[in-house]
Amino acid sequence: MFDGKKLWRDRAGSRMKEFSQYLRYIFNGHIVIVLLFLIGSAAYYYHRWIDGLSSGFPASLIMAVIIGIFLTYSPVYNFLLEADRIFLLPLEDKLKGYFLRSGIVSLIFQGYILLMVLAVLMPVYAKVSGSHLFIPFFLVLLVVKGWNVSVVWRIQYFVKTSVHNWDWIVRYFVNTGFAYLLFKQANSWLLIILGIVMAFYYWFFFSRTRNIGLKWDLLIEKEEKRVASFYRLANMFTDVPKLKDTIKRRRWLDWVVMKLAFQQKNTYHYLYVRTFLRSGDYLGLFLRLTIIGALAVYFLTFGFGQILLCILFLYLTGFQLLPLWKHHQYKLWVDLYPITENIKQIAFQFLLQTVLGLEAVIFALLILIKGDITYASIGLAAGLLFNWLFVHVYAKKRL
Repeated sequence: MFDGKKLWRDRAGSRMKEFSQYLRYIFNGHIVIVLLFLIGSAAYYYHRWIDGLSSGFPASLIMAVIIGIFLTYSPVYNFLLEADRIFLLPLEDKLKGYFLRSGIVSLIFQGYILLMVLAVLMPVYAKVSGSHLFIPFFLVLLVVKGWNVSVVWRIQYFVKTSVHNWDWIVRYFVNTGFAYLLFKQANSWLLIILGIVMAFYYWFFFSRTRNIGLKWDLLIEKEEKRVASFYRLANMFTDVPKLKDTIKRRRWLDWVVMKLAFQQKNTYHYLYVRTFLRSGDYLGLFLRLTIIGALAVYFLTFGFGQILLCILFLYLTGFQLLPLWKHHQYKLWVDLYPITENIKQIAFQFLLQTVLGLEAVIFALLILIKGDITYASIGLAAGLLFNWLFVHVYAKKRL
């Protein structure tokens, strides 16, 4: 006889066990040291920044905009597998308890993230308003988070992308508006009216979907994307056999490859550049870390601390690009290239040095834009020196 409770317990337990094993590889050794340094530095200068805030700072608005994002993004972790679209489809009516538990776990996990975000933002609010309503704020926002999770589950009954996009936009503005009224400690009737509107919004989609079946393909696709994102993160620290390679065309970047001369010695240059631009999430990692690092360098002005930030983000970028070296290790046709291993290593080091060099130049330019010519020059020199040491000493040993 089918036991939905046991199925959920086995699926969730297996997923958590797998994730915990990979997390041990992620949070080990030098990564923990780097994170502690980054968090400690950020906390110190965040505290200094808060001390300089005036009473006119729009804390409520900024907090509402940020909290609105975390409230709106509310996926339901369903722990489904590819084969479930065949084997569990006939048992859909017996899976209500399964998906209810998935929703509760999703709410608990995302509620914890919401708690951390609110804890980080609350000192700004307390400085400006003098209020310390952390627990009441969190409890109310947790209820709103539960509403978002429930709505997202109902929206997944629709296949059209436009429905999902419009729902995200509507819920973001509703969440942001509710959070703003909450932080401004507006009239409770306004919050109650907005709460009634939210209840009707959920009822509208509930009434439209209560008599239709689940969209198994969509649920499984979303779950696989979430798991693949974690696998890509873990793959930076250890081999992940279950990771499926993804390719994105990115035709607009073809000009980068066209710069390479069509010669045998550039075989691996071509392969690694193509892989960096199209495969996995290497380009996305580079862009995200560069943008975050650029914002940190630009807005945090504390002398040589800017130089340390530059080197820190160069290290994080370089370290997370190292798995690119083994990206094609399971493809036997690559071993058929009439190319020596030395040329392969030179090609990879060339790509790594070019990417990190570009990032170092961007950081130096941002410091220069602020008018710190001396620190910009020191930052560029330190960045290029670190780049060379990382590629030709550290990375060479790792390879």
